[in-house]
Amino acid sequence: MDISKNVLKQLIEEGAKSTKDLERIKKDVAKRYKAPLPTNVNLLQAYHKSKIKNKEIASLLKTRPVRSLSGVVNVSILTKPYPCPGECIYCPTEKDLPKSYLDNEPAVMRAILNKYHPKKQIRTRIEALKKTGHPTGKIELRIVGGTWSYYPKKYKSWFIKECFDACLPLSAKKSRDIKEAQKKNESTKHRIVCLSVETRPDFIDKKEIEDLRFFGVTMVELGIQSLSDKILEYTKRGHSVKEIVEATKLLKDAGFKVCYQVMLNLPKSSPQKDIKIFREIFNNSDFRPDFLKIYPCLVLKNTPLYKLFKKKKHKAFSDRETTEVIKTIKKEFIPYYVRVQRIFRDIPMQSIAGGCKISNLRENIKREAKEEGWDCKCIRCREIKGKYEKKEKVFLFRQNYKASAGKEVFLTLENKERSKLYALLRLRKGDNFTVIREIHTYGQHLLFAENEEISPQHKGFGKMLIREAEKITEKEFKSKELFVIAGVGTRNYWRKLGYRLKATYMVKKIKTDKE
Repeated sequence: MDISKNVLKQLIEEGAKSTKDLERIKKDVAKRYKAPLPTNVNLLQAYHKSKIKNKEIASLLKTRPVRSLSGVVNVSILTKPYPCPGECIYCPTEKDLPKSYLDNEPAVMRAILNKYHPKKQIRTRIEALKKTGHPTGKIELRIVGGTWSYYPKKYKSWFIKECFDACLPLSAKKSRDIKEAQKKNESTKHRIVCLSVETRPDFIDKKEIEDLRFFGVTMVELGIQSLSDKILEYTKRGHSVKEIVEATKLLKDAGFKVCYQVMLNLPKSSPQKDIKIFREIFNNSDFRPDFLKIYPCLVLKNTPLYKLFKKKKHKAFSDRETTEVIKTIKKEFIPYYVRVQRIFRDIPMQSIAGGCKISNLRENIKREAKEEGWDCKCIRCREIKGKYEKKEKVFLFRQNYKASAGKEVFLTLENKERSKLYALLRLRKGDNFTVIREIHTYGQHLLFAENEEISPQHKGFGKMLIREAEKITEKEFKSKELFVIAGVGTRNYWRKLGYRLKATYMVKKIKTDKE
């Protein structure tokens, strides 16, 4: 017996406000009708089929609301298995899988189920998100798997075209090429507002930059792993710190957002050495990424590192050592302009032979920080979550810093204490042009046509920051044009602000004092 309608009725009658109310009512109704407990997915489906219009109830039924609290929904898909140019001793190798991935990781299981087809992976994920109550209008698409830059150009072109076509209605015709697929994505229901790929620093050059822009990529995740040439050499990474510096500059000058993937507890490292590496990442202007993924090195079977571990030639950090290192990093080195994306890879515990096994490491650190009386300044820890308080005053903050031989201006709209971040913008004056590398408004993801009080989105915060960036471009940088590395799905937004598509960037002419 499906009791979803009865549960919905009681939720509305009682004016349920919390998950505790929801769970209590589900149990009460199930007991009354001697029926099994309905899932939130069941209740959401019943809600959408009914004529009920109650935003609080819809929000309450949403599964894992954090998935869309950053203003977008993240969709991760895998490329097909392909030979890897690296020989890293910590990477697992499993048959018929991209190197470094395991067949019991959630994203990998979805990819296998869909035979690594990009369109099928995306549509499956969109449907799953919709069923759990998440708006899917703005998609941050993350392409993972092997080293993206090493795949054949023909495969990459097909893969990207299928990604954009996956966001079209089921009845839509296939696009002839990437440009047509991108054009359709500018106005379709599901728009790709950010597209990121994973690659190695030694594969970034001017030709690769051109290809990435042609595909519509806006963010690049660089697997740098360490800033120690000795560690990079011992772990057979295949590149040095020199390539990291060069790749970071090339990407930032082209407008890309840059994410560093850094590993703790690599062979030949130590807690002290890892802390020193993070001090260098932010003290040295050759680095200073926009995003970070901090991954404790895990000892996995089917790796050369596992053999060293068994012979006691590699000692894994304890859970406590790992926790303390990351706490030191977050407390002492993370600046306001960085977002710590992740702190632990989604690897099941049964696959880990050595190393940290605390999958909820971020939550533990956050709890300990609160007990110790300090806060992490990273973007993710400060971005507004939950209901938007309209009465709260919003202040403009500006941070100037040098990075990769260029000038960076980081603009934010926050509350006075800087504990609630509503919107941000990254502006760079590089060798060739002035470019907006990122504009993001946080809060509950809304559909493009919505304008609700519960979210900072659609309140004009983005436009406020863009006007400020244009003023800086004109008055301080004396640039005649302002470029934007806009996601394909955001192009129409920029057109309304006077920007036009030029090659792969949105561009606006800026009048300077000299004119």
